[in-house]
Amino acid sequence: MADVPLCENDCHTDGADRKSHHSDKLKSNMITRLNRIEGQIRGIKGMIEKDTYCDDVITQISATQAALNSVAKILLEGHMKSCVVERIQEGDHEVVDELLVTIQKLMKK
Repeated sequence: MADVPLCENDCHTDGADRKSHHSDKLKSNMITRLNRIEGQIRGIKGMIEKDTYCDDVITQISATQAALNSVAKILLEGHMKSCVVERIQEGDHEVVDELLVTIQKLMKK
């Protein structure tokens, strides 16, 4: 899915201090995508303020949702390939239930 490295070593630490450690290239890619999405949101706000035709606004909202879903897919891929695999290898099988909850959240959208 992503053509950039997903996570560097140790995507988590024990307990509540778990963090992802994404490569600089992946962070840059996601930040670029999120900056574009932020601009899309501002554009949608401007369309509403200018009384733009509803169908046009809905089309832009749909495009923005697709862009957010793309970022989520990249994160999910990295999470599964590194964080989840690491935790299973360490004997922490609860991560599978956590992953299922995360996927359910993504599928509601």
